[in-house]
Amino acid sequence: MDRWAAADYTQTVLVGADYSGLTDYISTETYHQHNPEAADGLDGFGAAAAKWAEQGRNLVYNKVHKVVAEGEFVLLQSEGEFGVPVAYYDLFRVPDGKIVEHWDVITAVPAELPHGNGLF
Repeated sequence: MDRWAAADYTQTVLVGADYSGLTDYISTETYHQHNPEAADGLDGFGAAAAKWAEQGRNLVYNKVHKVVAEGEFVLLQSEGEFGVPVAYYDLFRVPDGKIVEHWDVITAVPAELPHGNGLF
């Protein structure tokens, strides 16, 4: 269930840009954010997203490439834009079907890779 809650959140809210059901996925009681630009809680996430949009760095998720789960942790690798084309790596802790903690790495997609394996 935890794996599917995080994957469905990413597909519905981030890729689909449908924020109407945000609280169906993220706990309204506990949401710890480990991105240094965002405060804890849904309000912290909203404020950070608004600030990024003002800077021309909208969170755009185009495609989820991988979902890996172990226990209550779910890692998603996605492709999108954050001012430039990027790879998103989002790690969620999802006990009891609700996201309560989030870590992320956002890295620019290089124009060329030193190998033929692709980034995704």
